[in-house]
Amino acid sequence: MTKGKLYIVGIGPGYEEHMTPRAKKCIEESEVIIGYSTYIALVQHLIKDKEIHEYSMTQEVERANQAIEFAESGKTISLVSSGDAGIYGMAGLVYEVLADRGWKRENGIYVEIVPGVSALNSCSALIGSPLMTDFAVVSMSDLLVPWDIIMQRVDAAAKGDYVIVIYNPQSKKRIHQLRDTKDLLLKYREPSTPVAIVKAAYRDAQKIIMTDLEHVLEHTDSLGMLSTVIIGNSSTFMHDGLMINPRGYKSKYTLVK
Repeated sequence: MTKGKLYIVGIGPGYEEHMTPRAKKCIEESEVIIGYSTYIALVQHLIKDKEIHEYSMTQEVERANQAIEFAESGKTISLVSSGDAGIYGMAGLVYEVLADRGWKRENGIYVEIVPGVSALNSCSALIGSPLMTDFAVVSMSDLLVPWDIIMQRVDAAAKGDYVIVIYNPQSKKRIHQLRDTKDLLLKYREPSTPVAIVKAAYRDAQKIIMTDLEHVLEHTDSLGMLSTVIIGNSSTFMHDGLMINPRGYKSKYTLVK
């Protein structure tokens, strides 16, 4: 039997102009497209002639197994994720399932992770240059990770003066997480620390709010699973509505000549 191919494709923030040529090529080559329904909708114009399998938010295990089984039958599959599939995406789960199945690269199905533009990249580009120095990325979703572990990670990032990027800051059922995070961060950072909330970056519903740590919870209507929160560190400043983080050039160079 011909070995199948499984592409785990990061489609970026959504629009085709922000997808890599490799991502589009893999989708074009694939016979079957599998993904969360929201992600399928973002690439609908590229997959009209494909066999499509859509899933709901909590069916990641089913998605991974079906993609593997199709590839084992000899087909070419694209399992699509928004952003980058290797950052809070499907890549890790697929490899976990493959490992449990005893898959080996040398004689098993072909698997390729196709990188995409993650939310931390797309959101950062919209609000200035907040990630010019070291930063940490934390997901507020405690569905798979205990909340006390998440808070330990936030505490470590706060102590280290990292810029902090928060994925999944809030949902209909999760409303205390960002409040707890704010309270913890205020032990280490000024209330005036710049904060950006970016909802649905580079999509039709895009919304950007520039605020500060003290007032971040005043914008709960813009916080959800499609939102990313970027919290500055001690060197982050605002200029003309943009969040800027110095790289350190001023300490060695004269910037204006």
